[in-house]
Amino acid sequence: MRLATWNVNSVRARVDRVIAFLERSGTDVLAIQETKCRDEQFPHAAFEAAGYQVAHTGHSAWNGVAIASRVGIADVETSFPGQPGFVKPVAPAPTDGTPADAPAEAPDATPDEGPATLLDVPPPVEARALGATCGGVRVWSLYVPHGRAIGDPHYAYKLAWLGALRDAAAGWLADDPRTQVALVGDWNVIPLDTDVYDPAAFEGHTHVTPAEREAFTAFAAAGYTEVTREHLPAEHTYTYWDYQQLAFPRNKGLRIDFAYASPAVRERVTGVVIDRDERKGKGASDHVPVILDLADPA
Repeated sequence: MRLATWNVNSVRARVDRVIAFLERSGTDVLAIQETKCRDEQFPHAAFEAAGYQVAHTGHSAWNGVAIASRVGIADVETSFPGQPGFVKPVAPAPTDGTPADAPAEAPDATPDEGPATLLDVPPPVEARALGATCGGVRVWSLYVPHGRAIGDPHYAYKLAWLGALRDAAAGWLADDPRTQVALVGDWNVIPLDTDVYDPAAFEGHTHVTPAEREAFTAFAAAGYTEVTREHLPAEHTYTYWDYQQLAFPRNKGLRIDFAYASPAVRERVTGVVIDRDERKGKGASDHVPVILDLADPA
């Protein structure tokens, strides 16, 4: 079975590229992140015409995750056990004489959260995780929160989100040590200094903090193996290049797309490919597909 993960950065904008990739690569199961659409907006017809079933969860123009499979898709879950929610905190009322209803200065745009809302209920769970059983493997398509800035509530949310996922994943292995689970997607963590073009450029920023790196490596302590590095250990092997400042031609990239495999899946992985060519050409995503080849189970 060929399993791939790809942050497509808007599935509607890139559906033709995604279908072409599926057909060219022979991918059986594709975990998709940042679909950026509601469920009713997802281009199901294009995938179905190519022979794929699709499960998707998306609530707005941000986030969104999906799985496309031509080897079956069952037992779909749109969140993992204990997945925390998030809502942007509401600023306190002004104390400088500014009228409470005065228009506020617009904040910087953030591509992974909706508008601020005051809720008296638990914060909503975002469309960042989707699980389904495909060809006997429990595949989770994951879009880990960005974190935005150290000290920002979104950073604490990111760490809580990773911790809850780690706890859920550990529980699955505790229940069945031979369970076949693949945790794949955009992890928004740079685990090693050699996973970034210039570590100094990220000093004081998210993705490289000790807390984030510890949260990422905690999955290994839970019994999972990050199989992309196991098969592609070369330093400065990237999966993401920003659209700005000629990052791709200058190879100013990041390695942030990964696959943690349970022991039963790890032993099936025969190879890993990072399809760098998908970053080329018109209309490319800023991420590229990461592809795992799995042998038939013993």
